[in-house]
Amino acid sequence: MRFFRPFWIVLVFSALSVGALAQGEHHSHHQPETGAAPVQQEHHDVPHADCGHSVNEERPFDAGEAALHHISDANAIHIVGDLYVHLPCILYAPGHGWKFTTTAAFEAHHHGNGTRSQDGYVLVHGNIMRLTNPQYAHGSFPVSDYTHQEVETPEGKKKTAYYAIINGQCEPLDPKTTFDGGLMGGGITSFYDFSITRNVFTMLLTALVLFLLLRAAARTAIKRQGKAPKGLQNFLEPFIIFIRDEVAKPNIGPKYEKYLPYLLAIFFFILGLNLIGQIPFFPGGANVTGNISVTLVLAVFTFLISTLSANKHFWEHTLWMPGVPAVLKILILTPIEILGLFLRPFTLLLRLFANITAGHIVIVSFVGLIFIFGKGGESLSGSISGILASVPMTLFMMTLELLVAFLQAFIFTMLSAVYIGTAVEEPHHH
Repeated sequence: MRFFRPFWIVLVFSALSVGALAQGEHHSHHQPETGAAPVQQEHHDVPHADCGHSVNEERPFDAGEAALHHISDANAIHIVGDLYVHLPCILYAPGHGWKFTTTAAFEAHHHGNGTRSQDGYVLVHGNIMRLTNPQYAHGSFPVSDYTHQEVETPEGKKKTAYYAIINGQCEPLDPKTTFDGGLMGGGITSFYDFSITRNVFTMLLTALVLFLLLRAAARTAIKRQGKAPKGLQNFLEPFIIFIRDEVAKPNIGPKYEKYLPYLLAIFFFILGLNLIGQIPFFPGGANVTGNISVTLVLAVFTFLISTLSANKHFWEHTLWMPGVPAVLKILILTPIEILGLFLRPFTLLLRLFANITAGHIVIVSFVGLIFIFGKGGESLSGSISGILASVPMTLFMMTLELLVAFLQAFIFTMLSAVYIGTAVEEPHHH
């Protein structure tokens, strides 16, 4: 029985995870993630046709849309049903100043029907947006519904435009500003969002948990100096020794101690985010390392540390290689080496982002089989078939994702050590 006990624990946890994911995806396709009570469909005179379809409109289940919804960030954390964890909102609009509130402020105050705007801001599907009409820039106004439709930009691209229905009128909404240069559909808009989102909340929570765990292990190590480790210290110490002896020392060399704190921090931080992202219910479920902005910042840290630590030997062999004709250096080798400097962080951020995002999408897609086979709840036998097919595949993927969580943290740390070691390596004299 002891042999099968871990298997049953994993099986039960995975079954609960499938149920939580299924509930969350089912909920996301019938109710808006506004953190408020569901909108009551009693405004029959609202001209939704003028500005697209209501966000509350029931549509056939779309596995791809559900997966993207699951991995996206939001200003409110969905727990179950209409229960949300409200997060702080820190907003800034040029000409209007700062706005400090929480997502709870967007709930309606009259019997829970609909939502409200607050000083021009609204909450649509868990994301803050701003009304472009200056008439609503100050004060609170009831919003009966939100709609969306595909529109064409002046550049000829397609994008989704959102509207708030206020007093029966379609009021255009602006999304938050993003600095992606339009590559991912964002750009500079009428406001900036510095809020504590679900991903930020998860990062803060992970940092706090890691601090408490590592601090407790450190105190135990000090008290039991000279004795065999036990408990939490015994669990964490092999990871620390492994990073020191198998990652830092071989790749960086004698100067490894200077960079070991960074390598340990990046390893445990990525590992913690990956593991907490495996839990599909609160406080987990956030796709933090599957957010390209997060992996970009982590990769930039490695890039800055390795570049600023680089010695004369490194720059000499990067910009002006000895023993190579000048023409070859200028036309081919030096441009390639400079390009390689910037490709290193790019490959770091892309590898972590792609692997974690792909895992989340596959798991949610397997859960989607319940709705696909069950035809959105119309077929009980189809839903049962979907559950029988979904649970084993989800169990397998979650087991694989557990391995990936450790593997990606190790790879990111290993490559960071390699790049730092290359930058600080001293010339070898034979």
